[in-house]
Amino acid sequence: MVASNLVLLGNAGGVGRTVLEQLRAQGVPVRAMVRRDDDRAAELRGLGAEVVLGDLTRPESVAAALESVGRMYFAMPVSPDHLLAATVVASVAREHGNLDALVSMSQMTVSQMTATSTAESHQQRLHWLAEQVLNWSGLPVVHIRPTSFLDNPLFTVLAARSIRESGTIALPFGTGRTSPVAVEDVARVVATVLRDPARHIGHVYELTGPRSVDMTEMAEEFSRALGSPVSYVDVPLEQWRAEALAKVGLPPHTEEHIATMARLHRENRYDRATDDVQRVTGIPAQSVEAFVAARKEFYLG
Repeated sequence: MVASNLVLLGNAGGVGRTVLEQLRAQGVPVRAMVRRDDDRAAELRGLGAEVVLGDLTRPESVAAALESVGRMYFAMPVSPDHLLAATVVASVAREHGNLDALVSMSQMTVSQMTATSTAESHQQRLHWLAEQVLNWSGLPVVHIRPTSFLDNPLFTVLAARSIRESGTIALPFGTGRTSPVAVEDVARVVATVLRDPARHIGHVYELTGPRSVDMTEMAEEFSRALGSPVSYVDVPLEQWRAEALAKVGLPPHTEEHIATMARLHRENRYDRATDDVQRVTGIPAQSVEAFVAARKEFYLG
């Protein structure tokens, strides 16, 4: 059946890779678009995906990838080309596609934005604009808006570094609260929608962890998970950006996005909690403690 086919576009790592695994485990045929036929492409084939070479910003490769496809997942890594890719996908899908669902990865920050808001990152602005384009397209769209990911460098690479050095999580969040969600939980929502999309069309799902916590409470969850004391140290934003974030070696667009996320955390813009993960999948989102406990060796080194 046409409606059983799926294209995972753009980013077949992170959420997309996990969606692929979950769909293939249930016998759903998957076509994955990649930019290069490399070891990662071979790995995706090994998972049972049909792999096609393409680029979300090139209409001809999107049109080719859409052939015989009924359901599509649009996502990209953090990129200044996000809006261009969304516009290309919407245009090509209208002209050449036969979709009964287009599941789009967005960000929860979009729900707090307007056409003229300026406090957000350039990436967050691109997500807001991309949602407008996809809504205007008239395609059967479902927007997925996760809050910050537990898998984000803020809570993984940077946290692990300071935990090993001083038993602390050093971030510039102040007293702001947050409710990060795991990639695995977001992927489960996406896969659930793609398997049976009809009742989800037109919906926006805002995905968070099970509760909103301040950083002292988060450090307590880390402590329980790791079996050793972890405390939170608040760091001035610019100092943190220069001394910690800059050392990760991210592209400028990505670094600006993460630095803005840190500032918005400090301004309490991430104090959100929903039950959408459980409502869509029947399984609650995992806690910070469960996420960290499953990666104990990574954090302790």
